[in-house]
Amino acid sequence: MKAANPRDTTPGTTPRTRILVVGGGYVGMYTALRLQRKLKPELDRGEAEIVVVAPDPYMTYQPFLPEAAAGSISPRHVVVPLRRVLGRCRIVIGEARAVDHAKRVATVVTLATEEEGTGAVELGYDELVIAPGSVSRTLPVPGLAGFGIGFKTVEEAIGLRNHVIEQMDIASSTRDPAVRDAALTFVFVGGGYAGVEALAELEDMARYTSRYYHNIRPEDLKWILVEAAGRILPEVGEEMGRYAIRELRARNIDVRLDTRLESCEDRVAVLSDGSRFPTRTLVWTAGVKPAPVLAATDLPLDERGRILCTARLTVDGTDHAWAAGDAAAVPDLTAREPGTYCAPNAQHAVRQTKVLAENIVASLRGRPLTEYAHDYAGSVASLGLHKGVAHVYGRKIKGYPAWFMHRAYHLSRVPTFNRKARVLAEWTLSGLFKREIVSLGSLEHPRAEFELAAGSGRSGAAPDAAGARSGDATGPRQADPPGGSPPRDGKDESADGSPDR
Repeated sequence: MKAANPRDTTPGTTPRTRILVVGGGYVGMYTALRLQRKLKPELDRGEAEIVVVAPDPYMTYQPFLPEAAAGSISPRHVVVPLRRVLGRCRIVIGEARAVDHAKRVATVVTLATEEEGTGAVELGYDELVIAPGSVSRTLPVPGLAGFGIGFKTVEEAIGLRNHVIEQMDIASSTRDPAVRDAALTFVFVGGGYAGVEALAELEDMARYTSRYYHNIRPEDLKWILVEAAGRILPEVGEEMGRYAIRELRARNIDVRLDTRLESCEDRVAVLSDGSRFPTRTLVWTAGVKPAPVLAATDLPLDERGRILCTARLTVDGTDHAWAAGDAAAVPDLTAREPGTYCAPNAQHAVRQTKVLAENIVASLRGRPLTEYAHDYAGSVASLGLHKGVAHVYGRKIKGYPAWFMHRAYHLSRVPTFNRKARVLAEWTLSGLFKREIVSLGSLEHPRAEFELAAGSGRSGAAPDAAGARSGDATGPRQADPPGGSPPRDGKDESADGSPDR
């Protein structure tokens, strides 16, 4: 095995090739998974090492986030633990802040370096797989940073579920009609997969939950979908997009096309058509952009900030660097028009990892590389329980068959048999029993109860703790960043939802 830039040159030792994988999402996890299988002999002999740098110790299967928010799937089963799946890889939980490929060095900040106060560490490598994914593309909308909620992580999905139920609790107990109206108004910005599926699943969940409130009827809930373009779900085609709009509007969901969010200050959503909606819930799912770390590399980028790649998934004009997924501009060899790039969706990302891993192994073993080419199979989308749309291999499917196809496809794609079995079991149980309507908003402040008790004997301590606790029932707090969680890995912007399927 030939090392690209051997660092371990101690006399009497075998040079070791370190493959650094930046990112633990679709591309990062699947590439590392295939590499540890393909390079098993080299790993056993100590000739190769695979290091995965990821901000979280798990990979999130984002297509299941809407169902996790609706309570159909447990949050634990939406994520895949990296340490269990990548048993032959070294997992580093941290953030890659910069990459100097000319020197084969990545600058990484870990939890330990933050605790020690020693600053970032430099991690050397021989082969680089850069796949940090994407973050939300936010706009300078007044009030968005302090009030918006994202829908990209499992924490945001569960937090949004808790928040929706808590707003129903507020509406049920308040004597102020204005507070009640704002609590029962839910605004979603973005008509792609993330916005439509999240809204549809949560509307289903909230409508079911309302039967357990003595003074809330399903028609009291106001759901608004705001989309700047003239249609929603463009990936499933124009006809299926129109069908999705009809289905949503039949459920009393206000779908507003060719409309933008102008402001959301003071908990009032102001739209470009002049409408104003007092609301305590604004979910932002309007697009993504490449992760910020790409701008801190010496790798070539396109005008959208993605890494320029060849069809072999190598970084264009650069040796020993590879990329795929949302962060990569990969030529689409199956497109009719030249210069077309693969869509940044999960369907391409998962398939690209197979070619990517095989090409890395072929490069290390001195064999020729292959090109990535995949005809787009189509798209499926859920519109809530037993409802969906699909455009697969030219066929248009809607209703229950599309919803069943959506579930079957993603069950086949979720990693590991363990997760497949658990998700299938939960779907089976959810069909036999009633929905869970429990809100666990206090999970966001697990120490609030103890702080309240411990501070009861100190002057001024109890009010602070009580205020923190009461914040659980009032939704996002103005002091919190979008989504109600601390910023991490540049994700302090509100994130969009799941990628295309």
